Amino acid sequence: MTGAAAAPGAPGAAGAAGLPPLREVIARYGLAARKGLGQHFLLDLNLTARIARIAGDLRGADVLEVGPGPGGLTRALLAAGARRVVAVEKDPRCLPALAEIAEAFPGRLEVVAGDALEIDAAARLTPPVRVVANLPYNVGTELLAGWLSPPCWPPFWQSLTLMFQKEVAERIVALPGTRAWGRLGILAQWRCTARIALTLPAAAFTPPPKVASAVVHLEALPAPRFPADPATLARVTAAAFGQRRKMLRASLRGLAPDIEGLLAGLGIAPTARAETLGLDAFCAIARTLDARHPVA
Repeated sequence: MTGAAAAPGAPGAAGAAGLPPLREVIARYGLAARKGLGQHFLLDLNLTARIARIAGDLRGADVLEVGPGPGGLTRALLAAGARRVVAVEKDPRCLPALAEIAEAFPGRLEVVAGDALEIDAAARLTPPVRVVANLPYNVGTELLAGWLSPPCWPPFWQSLTLMFQKEVAERIVALPGTRAWGRLGILAQWRCTARIALTLPAAAFTPPPKVASAVVHLEALPAPRFPADPATLARVTAAAFGQRRKMLRASLRGLAPDIEGLLAGLGIAPTARAETLGLDAFCAIARTLDARHPVA
């Protein structure tokens, strides 16, 4: 999903430094949202300003934005006092609109044309860094997984404030024992605090998506909640939730020949299913696997 901002007549609709209203910019450059790029524009200035506030105090921080589109959220981030915004945009049609914003905020906006999945944006940023984006639907989860799985922790960012489909947002903050609990929730909550900060109906966007959306705010923890090797934890959760209807003794069988004994030794019933286990249990399984079957 891509953010744009401002209904005509709303306070600040013309934007800072004399920028024209977003609807005018969209019409001038022919920026109809493209389904193939996962674009759904947010045309409410109050909402984009609210998203910027959810991200926290942006003064003195660099901000990474992915999929700025015509730049509605970009304007809100700069107006909120972001020291600098690095905006990565794949759609070349949006570049002229973003260039106008860069001119209005000299030295504070860098527009990077390209695919966020392929660009090392961290190299362009100076800490402290916050990531704020109305992510394109088609790559949002993949981008989140990458930000949560760096080679070293803490990561280059302090917080992530991201728009997702509501169903995806619910998976990020899910609790054990619920249908939404799974690999994404474990990945997010192992190293972060996570909360849904804002829910938006489909009608808030142009064109309206088929589902509601939500903004998730994640704060990076100094260290993971429980010790575990990231690669091993990923293997355990992939196996467990890849066959979530099966008992753990079956879904995890491929990880170790003595999986039933391993689980029993941890006080975990081999007949349990993945959605009943908490984060601490998955980390314990990963640690025990590494201790019993170290990778050469």
